[in-house]
Order: sequence, then structure tokens, then C-alpha cells
Amino acid sequence: MPFNVRCWMQPPTALAAGMIFFTACAGANSDAPTSACPPVVQYSRTEQASVADELAALPEGAVIVEWLADYSVLRDQARACW
Repeated sequence: MPFNVRCWMQPPTALAAGMIFFTACAGANSDAPTSACPPVVQYSRTEQASVADELAALPEGAVIVEWLADYSVLRDQARACW
């Protein structure tokens, strides 16, 4: 390749950097809500009492109890976000 032709070519790193910057904006949705906070579902007192009864009836060491504890933390974080 002659020397003068190479001077007119964009370096591959510049092309890659340009593509990264252009694709970073591609995932943005202009119709999305302005808040990044997830909604927190509200449960009635009756539903909460029913879940408490069901949890109490689970066998010792049931994995779902740990999962629900994680869910509780996520709900607290979502509430704090608002």
C-alpha cells in the first residue's frame, strides 16, 4: 500500500471507539419513565397475614425463607429509591 493512501485511512482504534460511543446511546428508550426506581407492589394486611401463616408452616431450613428475606431487602431498597 502506498504511503499516501495509508494517511487517509482511519486507525482501527478510532473506528472502534466511535462505534462504542454510538452504540452506547442505542439502548436508550425515550418513552421510558424518568425514574430508575422499580415500583413496589402493595400487599393487603390479609395477604401479609396469610403469607406469615404459610411461612410458619414451612419445614425448618426451607430455602424459600432465605429468598423471601432477600426479596424483603429489595423491597426496602426500592422504597428508599423513591
